Amino acid sequence: MTISGKTEVYGILGYPVKHSLSPVFQNVAFEYLGIDAVYVPFEVKPEKLKHAVDGLSALGVRGVNVTLPHKEKILEYVDQMDEHTVSIGSANTLKFTNLIEAYNTDWTGFLKALNEAEIKEKTALVLGAGGTSRAILYALKKAEYDIYLWNRTYEKAVELSKKFQAHVVKKPEDVLKKVSLIVNTTSVGLKMDDPHLFDYSQIEQSHTVFDVIYRETPLLRKAKDKGAKAIDGLSMLLYQGIESFKIWTGFEVPFEVVKDALVESTSLL
Repeated sequence: MTISGKTEVYGILGYPVKHSLSPVFQNVAFEYLGIDAVYVPFEVKPEKLKHAVDGLSALGVRGVNVTLPHKEKILEYVDQMDEHTVSIGSANTLKFTNLIEAYNTDWTGFLKALNEAEIKEKTALVLGAGGTSRAILYALKKAEYDIYLWNRTYEKAVELSKKFQAHVVKKPEDVLKKVSLIVNTTSVGLKMDDPHLFDYSQIEQSHTVFDVIYRETPLLRKAKDKGAKAIDGLSMLLYQGIESFKIWTGFEVPFEVVKDALVESTSLL
């Protein structure tokens, strides 16, 4: 990669963000299509978010992905949103033109990854009520799922349930036998010693367990032990990243190109 005065800058905005794999495959995508651009991580504390957005715009950065914990707050600092972002209430993609434009590609990335699981019974338990949860609830609603929602802060789950017509539960264990799909949208599992979200021993072979974290978490490990179908967030990450890339550049990079780059990288972790 050769960087010059003509090189366009893209990146990912989050805190923490050093662990992100997005730079790995987005830079491969630019190289594959011969686009003179670079994608870098921007670690921004929550209290500095507005300054960061203004600074990125002023510096001529062309676009960024947005990750935890900024997906909801970021909407306060944009000029316009697409219809999905308005409905979801969070964004994971910004495009800088004369305006600051917000998009959400998490929901399409999730649906494309979920389609590979070929789930027949459309009943789901969603764990968490943050920005990623909003996108997944939106996607599941579009796919006509019957949705149960749990969050450690019960009141936040109640508030969010009204927007996406979900049933709020006080304990995940209360509905495990009613659902075919369990989706973790929280950051629990990033650290291997994180406390469990519920009693994982109650996972059954009939479940499909989807974790947005893109590696094997304790939740996914237990799901595999129980004979359930376990899906990590790698495919979702790639699909949403491909959609963001298309928003920024107008080009679509083949899935296998970015997948190979990511598989090679994660094998070294």
